[in-house]
Amino acid sequence: MKNKNTEAAFSTITRNLNELERPTGNIYEAITIIAKRSNQISLGIKEELTSKLNEFATTSDNLEEIFENREQIEISKYYERMPKSNALAISEFLNDEVYFRRPEVEEVKPASIEE
Repeated sequence: MKNKNTEAAFSTITRNLNELERPTGNIYEAITIIAKRSNQISLGIKEELTSKLNEFATTSDNLEEIFENREQIEISKYYERMPKSNALAISEFLNDEVYFRRPEVEEVKPASIEE
């Protein structure tokens, strides 16, 4: 993922609701967009981590291999230290890096009445 150089917070911080609401004009819509983006980021990180950890998968359970595998531990620690997906989503949203669209409501044209 491209989350290495991010401005996302590593801990919980207080957010200004007006700042979150500004791009959409509706706080509930903004929160929904952030939540959906957070799920996308979370799935991407999970797939990336799983693929990296699958390289270390063995068919036999040998206790020595489990305790000696430092690379696997370092990879896991790296992902644990990353900002959480919701913090990354909020950062992207506030920096206008999230694309969202509203399905346009089609106007219902009145039927012409011919007499």
